[in-house]
Amino acid sequence: MARPLHTLPKAHLHLHFTGSMRHTTLLELAAEQGVHLPDALVQDWPPRLRATDERGWFRFQRLYDIARSVLRRESDVRRLLREAAQDEAAEGSRWLEIQVDPSGYASRFGGLTATLELVLDAARDAAAASGTGIAVIVAANRTRHPLDAKTLARLATQYAGQGVVGFGLSNDERRARARDFDGAFRIAKRAGLLAVPHGGELSGPASVAECVDDLSADRIGHGVRAAESPRLMERLADRQITCEVCPTSNVGLGVARTAEDVPLKRLFDAGVPIALGADDPLLFGARLLPQYELARSSYGFTDPELAELARQSIRSSTAPESYKKELLAGIDTWLTEDR
Repeated sequence: MARPLHTLPKAHLHLHFTGSMRHTTLLELAAEQGVHLPDALVQDWPPRLRATDERGWFRFQRLYDIARSVLRRESDVRRLLREAAQDEAAEGSRWLEIQVDPSGYASRFGGLTATLELVLDAARDAAAASGTGIAVIVAANRTRHPLDAKTLARLATQYAGQGVVGFGLSNDERRARARDFDGAFRIAKRAGLLAVPHGGELSGPASVAECVDDLSADRIGHGVRAAESPRLMERLADRQITCEVCPTSNVGLGVARTAEDVPLKRLFDAGVPIALGADDPLLFGARLLPQYELARSSYGFTDPELAELARQSIRSSTAPESYKKELLAGIDTWLTEDR
C-alpha cells in the first residue's frame, strides 16, 4: 500500500483568499444574501475555464468577483478562514500562507487597514482552533496602477512581524510588466517581507526572469513556464527560488492541456525548489491534497520524492525555524514508518 498523503506534513504557500472558500459555503452565503450565482458556480461547478485569451480571463475574473461578493460580513470572513484552516489540517497542511488583496474588500469593512486587521485577527483565531499555522501575504493587483501597489506595500510593512509575511502581485500577467511594480516591492523588501509575485503562468520565461531580476523574487507564483528555458531553470535552482506550482489550476486555465503536460517533474529534476499549491479551489475544484496525489499518479513521484516536495514547501515557507524542524522531522517519520 502507498503511504497516505494526508498524513505527510506539508506547507501550502499558494492559496488565494476568496478562492479558498468551500463551494458549499458559497452556495449557502449566496442563498442567504439573495446573490444570483451563474450555472458555472452551481450545477456546472467546477466551471470550465480557459484563460489563455482575453475573453477567457474575463470570464474567470467575473466568476471570481461574483464569489467575492458574498463575503459581506465580518462573520463571513471568519468563517472562510476557519473552514480553510480545517481543510488544510485535514490534508496534512501544517502551515498556510494565504494571499489577499485588501482593496477588494475595503469598501465593506471600513477601509484597507480595517480589512487587513480583520483578516489577520480571523487568521489567528483559525490557526489556534485548527493547529495549522497561518500567515498572510498582501497582494497587489497587476491590472491596477503601480501607485496602488505602493499603498498596499506600505500597509503590509506596518504589519510585518504581526502576521504579514510577504508581498505579492497577482492577476493577469499579460496586462502589465513586473518591473512596473519594482517600487512597491522595494518597500516590502526593506521591511523584511518576502517577494512572491506571480509569473510564468500565462506569459513565458521572460515573465519569470523579470520577477527575479526586477522584483528580487524569493518565490514565484506558478513559474511553470520557466521550464521552457534550461538557463532560467538553472538560475532558479542555483538561487533556490521556489516555484509555487499549481497543476490543477494550470489545466483549468489552459496553461497546460492535461495534468501530464504541467512540467512539474522537469522543474523538480532541474533542482528548482517546488511548493505545490491549489491556487483557487473554489474555481478549480481541488485543494492541496489532490496536487500531491497528481504528483504520485501523473508524474510518477516516488515516496522519497514526495517527501522532498513536502520538505521544499516547508523550507520555502516563513514558518518559525523551530516549527520547521518539527515538521521536517515529521516528514522523516512519514517516510520511514511501515506502510
